[in-house]
Amino acid sequence: MRTKICGITSLEDAMNSIDAGANALGFVFYDKSPRYITQSQAKEIISKLPPFVEKVALFVNESVKNIDAICQESGATLAQLHFDVSAEFCDSLKTPYIKVVRAKSAEDILNLKDEYILVDAYCETYGGAGKRINIEWFDGVDCSKIILAGGLDSTNVANLKAYGFFGVDVSSGVEISHGKKDTQKVQEFITNAQ
Repeated sequence: MRTKICGITSLEDAMNSIDAGANALGFVFYDKSPRYITQSQAKEIISKLPPFVEKVALFVNESVKNIDAICQESGATLAQLHFDVSAEFCDSLKTPYIKVVRAKSAEDILNLKDEYILVDAYCETYGGAGKRINIEWFDGVDCSKIILAGGLDSTNVANLKAYGFFGVDVSSGVEISHGKKDTQKVQEFITNAQ
């Protein structure tokens, strides 16, 4: 499974994640998050990263104009849309994107269209709450285009291999504190996911 380490706030954590084998890094542009990062802070980190690593910008309730501007200015390569968006909204974006489904029930997963999507457990806040989704909801579902997030860590990620997820996304499960990653937890998570 491919891995994304989300909530990156420092170059050190970014490089440690890449060295451990992360395929993607997440930068949170949602100012109510404890992992929030400014456009200039993200640019400072992203400008020093090696090639072939996806730089994902996470947005909540943001406009098309701001998403495109922030991604272009910071160097982010993919927008993660952590809110309900219309087809028109997505068509208006110049930046490549991935939508997020905040699943409340198994039905939310069964209704997925044939596109790459990130599935997170529903909670009142947006992301990083460590709430785990009910894995049984994925029984019998084609998970080859699903990136799973929510309540993952090094102790439970290996159990997901049988489902064939495209990837996994972790934030709080590899942290010492909000926005500060634990290098050993990151390494163990990626090793167990692969």
